[in-house]
Amino acid sequence: NRSSDLVFGLGALQVLYCPIEVREAIPEKSQKVKQLGVWCEREEAGVKGAQLIAGLESGRYVCRDIGGSDPERMSAPHVANYVLRNFARTAVQVKVYSDPAVLTRCYPLLSAVNRCAAGIERHAARVIELEYVGEGPTDQTLLLVGKGVTYDTGGADIKAGGIMAGMHRDKCGAAAVAGFFHVLSTLKPKRIKVIGFLGMVRNSVGADCYVADEIITSRAGVRVRVGNTDAEGRMVMADLLCHAKEKALNETNPQMMTIATLTGHAVRAVGPHYSVIMDNGPAAKKEIALKVQKAGDLMGDPFEISTIRREDYEFVSGRSEYEDVLQCNNQASSATPRGHQFPAAFSYGRPVSMTTGSTPTLPFHTLTLILRDRAARFQESPPVLLFQRWPLTFSSDASNFQNRRFFYSAR
Repeated sequence: NRSSDLVFGLGALQVLYCPIEVREAIPEKSQKVKQLGVWCEREEAGVKGAQLIAGLESGRYVCRDIGGSDPERMSAPHVANYVLRNFARTAVQVKVYSDPAVLTRCYPLLSAVNRCAAGIERHAARVIELEYVGEGPTDQTLLLVGKGVTYDTGGADIKAGGIMAGMHRDKCGAAAVAGFFHVLSTLKPKRIKVIGFLGMVRNSVGADCYVADEIITSRAGVRVRVGNTDAEGRMVMADLLCHAKEKALNETNPQMMTIATLTGHAVRAVGPHYSVIMDNGPAAKKEIALKVQKAGDLMGDPFEISTIRREDYEFVSGRSEYEDVLQCNNQASSATPRGHQFPAAFSYGRPVSMTTGSTPTLPFHTLTLILRDRAARFQESPPVLLFQRWPLTFSSDASNFQNRRFFYSAR
């Protein structure tokens, strides 16, 4: 495997991660080892390899800090503050949207999920927009949308029977996007522009929570009937994806991706050890999901490709003249046939279509990535190798690090 040197370097560093709560409470435990060495044939290759591994691992740290921390330490306001501090004085530009009136107007579906938590200041939603522009003319634009549900009670369709534990990791999609931007700020790949949206919101239960049967008009002007409040992720991301789509119209060679945890059905379909990726028609024609899957195999991060079918779009079509689309049926995704495919159809379809009256002028290459089951379990670290793999594609410097032996010294 030509990437084995990189993989075993990152694997060694993964077990040396120290949670942010421990680093803050017990600083003397924040460093597990003083030095980590890997044999290499040439000093030059070792130095360059160490720089690459250090850059990738720094992003993995950010991802784990956000994705793995408890729902109070990484509540939506705390995530926003963490991101602002992390990207201060870097090439990544950060915007944070917190005004309830702005969120309601610009992201009405997300605001419905936020409604119950909005009255509690420490839980109120944040939308975080990130942007990186590499040196030189832009050849490609990536637009990433990450699901950042800081805690998922299920809402009115509450998670009962002990299945709520671990739902602080329902923010791993947003965490992966933030980690990827940290890699960008460190490795500084050229000729690429990346725009990211993090939808940070808590799906709380209470007197003001949104409920099934509500009809909410999305950013795109589409009437969405709620079928299950525990299907909040697509509500959080749909308006953000619509916003990304609006931006994509003015960008060079745009490609969009949503990243989320929807593990219940995915684990039934492919097992607990694999992530799932799906692409829409334009992306499938270019075999983008297949190319990313092959890159995953090289990085020791395998995942499966699912296909969105006609019946998935039919499944989310409106059942009456009241609504344009149905957010979900009334069952858990794990108990629904094609329970991870039809949510992608919801995201790619009318809820994120361009604002009423406008017409897209280019085909959008869109992918959905569902993080593997281990991302949703509090016992294990969220998978982030996939997102740290992208700079290998876009950075001419990073591409030279394959087939090398590295030396990495952490002091």
